Amino acid sequence: MLRARGVGAIDLYPAPKNDDASLVTNDHARIEEAMVWARQQKYDFAVTGSVEEWRYKAGIDAEPAVGVTIRIVELSTGKVLWSASGTKTGRASENASGTALTLLDVLLGNLDLG
Repeated sequence: MLRARGVGAIDLYPAPKNDDASLVTNDHARIEEAMVWARQQKYDFAVTGSVEEWRYKAGIDAEPAVGVTIRIVELSTGKVLWSASGTKTGRASENASGTALTLLDVLLGNLDLG
């Protein structure tokens, strides 16, 4: 979505091979490790975030419900330059990933890339 908005150079942190339990219990440590790696690679900024909610509501319609936070961090200072959070509930005919993409589009629409 950032590339669609004109950000050309985006690289992904090569995540270490961890089991799923480790990813959940060591999320903060994993993010810190990624930030150290990015600084070593001489990157200026990092995009981080978290998923607060990812489920289907109980009931006959089972609408998807998602909640996310996105942050852009200046790596040299650790300062959060931009942050956005939001939640969205989709229709019963939608899936969670599509609902999340719609939410991310709205959140990133508030990001000034100029």
